[in-house]
Amino acid sequence: MNQHSVTGNKYITTTLAAAAMIIMLSASTKNTNAQMKRARDCGIEIGILRPGNYNAITDVPGVKVGQVTLREGDSVKTGVTAILPHSGNIFQEKVPAGIFVGNGFGKLTGYTQVEELGNLETPIVLTNTLSVPVAAAAVIDYTLRQPGNEGVMSVNAVVGETNDARLNDIRGRHITKEHVLEAIGNAVAGRVDEGNVGAGTGTVCFGFKGGIGTASRIIPQKRGGYTVGVLVQTNYGGILQVNGVPVGQELGRFSFRNNVSEYREDGYKEDGSCMIIVMTDAPLTSRNLKRLGARAFAGMMRTGASGSNGSGDYVIAVSTAEDLRIPYSSGSMYEEWREIRNDEMDLLFQAAAEATEEAIINSLFAAETTKARNGMTVEALPVEKTLEILRKYNRLKEK
Repeated sequence: MNQHSVTGNKYITTTLAAAAMIIMLSASTKNTNAQMKRARDCGIEIGILRPGNYNAITDVPGVKVGQVTLREGDSVKTGVTAILPHSGNIFQEKVPAGIFVGNGFGKLTGYTQVEELGNLETPIVLTNTLSVPVAAAAVIDYTLRQPGNEGVMSVNAVVGETNDARLNDIRGRHITKEHVLEAIGNAVAGRVDEGNVGAGTGTVCFGFKGGIGTASRIIPQKRGGYTVGVLVQTNYGGILQVNGVPVGQELGRFSFRNNVSEYREDGYKEDGSCMIIVMTDAPLTSRNLKRLGARAFAGMMRTGASGSNGSGDYVIAVSTAEDLRIPYSSGSMYEEWREIRNDEMDLLFQAAAEATEEAIINSLFAAETTKARNGMTVEALPVEKTLEILRKYNRLKEK
């Protein structure tokens, strides 16, 4: 089974008149469980490219991730995940960005300006659906407080979401601006916690417990040696496939089961969402970043996603290449940079698809069984059974 031990607990006392409400905030979490082996550790090797040192989005130089996890009894299971493309003033040194929309049933904030101008000027924050407004307000606060931004009068906060109402008291709107600022402030390079953490605390994927997952791929040095890193917040449905194997069918748990088989009890609602964040140090501008995002979405579909009507599936792709940073103000009329040609995009496309597919599987492997506020329990993916199925199909590389 997959378990988390929570460390670094903090208590934040609200400033409301009652002042008696204390929220336990898990500002950092560590995975210390038996199910903690990631997909690759278990012999699941997706694709042909090698991962980075951490097999995480933070393998891209300069990228940091911060997470805050809220758990209160069986009612509150939610959180915040923040991704920073670099450690400087992002508003003053904007980065190229593109957004690919797989299915637009979502509440992604900041989309139109990124689409229009092709750049990102804030950290990316992920949370639950009804906490998007407060998260956006926190991102604006963070940006306005940055030294050098004293004259800033407009901020395009980018906040993505999935709906965690199945496990979380989403109507309670327990996320505060302080939680979001804490996640941004906690952001670090290195290993990224996965599963029931941050914005993935209350998510459900393929009928099993979903969560945060991450992976990376390195392009061969002779083709540039660039890194593509992906982080996902998985909360969607379909018919789970792991490395091409129909695991969901073999386990007897998949979307539409009630409609296509004699069974009636084990089907689950296939609607949901997936946020996919792609970072790369390859010099790409918004047009090719959007194309890169489309390939990340293809990686999601490889896992058996159904792309249902109610699924909000977005890919935010960002280049961290220092030579492509866009200054807030400049003495020049012109932008001058060198970017990768279209003909050289294929390996980057491959990397985005592979890393996304593996990040999603990692989110499932790391997640742990969770009890909901209504007494329902969402089980973790049975990893050992999954590995047995992969052996049956000869798709497991034994260690």
